[in-house]
Parts: sequence; structure tokens; C-alpha cells
Amino acid sequence: MEGRVGDRILSPPRAAAKLAPLAPRLVIGTLAGGAALAAALFAFHSVENLLIRNPRFALSGGDDGLLLSGAVHASRRAIEAVFAEDFGRSVYLIPIGDRRTTLKTVDWVKDATVARIWPNLLVARIAERKPAAFVTLAGGRAGLIDEDGVILPPARDRFNLPVLAGVKASDPMAERRERVGRLLRFMNEVGEAGKDISEVDVSDRDNLKVRQPYEGRMVTLLLGDRRFPARYQNFRNHMAEIKRKLPGASTLDLRLEDRITVVE
Repeated sequence: MEGRVGDRILSPPRAAAKLAPLAPRLVIGTLAGGAALAAALFAFHSVENLLIRNPRFALSGGDDGLLLSGAVHASRRAIEAVFAEDFGRSVYLIPIGDRRTTLKTVDWVKDATVARIWPNLLVARIAERKPAAFVTLAGGRAGLIDEDGVILPPARDRFNLPVLAGVKASDPMAERRERVGRLLRFMNEVGEAGKDISEVDVSDRDNLKVRQPYEGRMVTLLLGDRRFPARYQNFRNHMAEIKRKLPGASTLDLRLEDRITVVE
């Protein structure tokens, strides 16, 4: 029973007395933890304030502050405009993710990365789009289109690419992507044999049309929707015979495997 001599069981008053010394230690530990947290927050805000206010971390204008790589056709001026509000302020405050997203809206830019280089530089690496074909835009203007169906402005470079007919800038992006994909598949299938092709018309899903120079004029080849390499090679194999038998032909139907037909 509690309170008897020799009893090893502590009575409630003696147990409370045993636990009492722990309370100050808990309070001291809590206070110490709070002090450490406060010190850490103070240090963080001090460092942050330094990064924001010290002119050493301010982004310089032009080439001194923005290091640009990968931009061949994309306008440097348009790229710098993305960072216009950042020049002169701390690189710590620049929203890198937002700037990368905006860079991807610049003509010719397919993807981009942006990184801070302490104390006061930004590096922007540009991955440009690769044109797949020429396209004719409104008013007869020439443009370029890439594999994603993105219309690109003309460039000073000379590209050895066919014209893609049957695509308009007003077409939905998904439709443009699908149609340029058909051109790329065709060109990949015919390989080097297609080096003379001037135009690929994809307006008819069931009948791909190809135009190329032949005997001083342009000839149109109807290739259907399959077996492009074999049908195109059939034309190339019989060019001498076509010249002899069909000298004035301008449109040739190659969809029948055993013959080449002139389309009036």
C-alpha cells in the first residue's frame, strides 16, 4: 500500500516531486529553440536585404549583364526586351521561370533556359526552331514553317527546302503540325531522290501532289497516300520514256502500279 515503510512504489506527491525538475529544462529548451529560429530568420533577412539593395548584384544593361547563346535567327533586341524591366535591379529579384516562358514567345525560339550567375549576370541559352519548308502567306509573302507547324518569319539565310502547299497561317496549329508531318515523312521516305522536288501539296489527304522541274518546265506528280518511294522512283526510272512518249505532259498520275497516266 502507498506510504508504507519499505514500499518501493512512489506515492503521487513523491512522483510529482521527481518530475518537477524537468519543467524548467523544457522551458529553457523551448526558449533556446525560439532564439535560434529568430536568429536564423534575422540572418536570412539580412542576407536577402543585402542581395536586394547592394548595387553589386544589379544586372547591367546589354552585353555586360545578359550573356546570350544559341540565337542565330532570333532577334537579340526582342530577347533583350524580355528582360527590359530587370536591367538595373538585383538579379535576386528576377523571376527566372517567367522570363523563360516569355522567351519562348519570341520568333524562332523553340526553348530557352535562363540562369543567374552571381553576382550580377544572367545567361540565356536559346534553342531555335528548324524550318522544314517554305510556305506562302497572305499577300503572296514567303514564310517558313517548322515541324511543329509554327510559322516563322523569313531569314537572311538560304534554305534548300521545298514549298509546302495546302497550309495557311490561319489553320489551327494541330492541323498545320499534321500537314507538315506528312511532308517530312514523304521527304524522309524518298531520301536523296527527292532533292529536285520544288513543292509538296498536302491539301488532299488521299492524294499527295509533288511538283518539280522536268525538261525546262514544272511537272506535277500525283502519288496518292502510300508507297511514295516506289511511285516516285517509278517516275524517275521512266523519265527518258516519258520524254519520248509524253513530251508535253504537265501532270502525271503515278497511283497505278503498272502505268503512268497523263492527266489533262
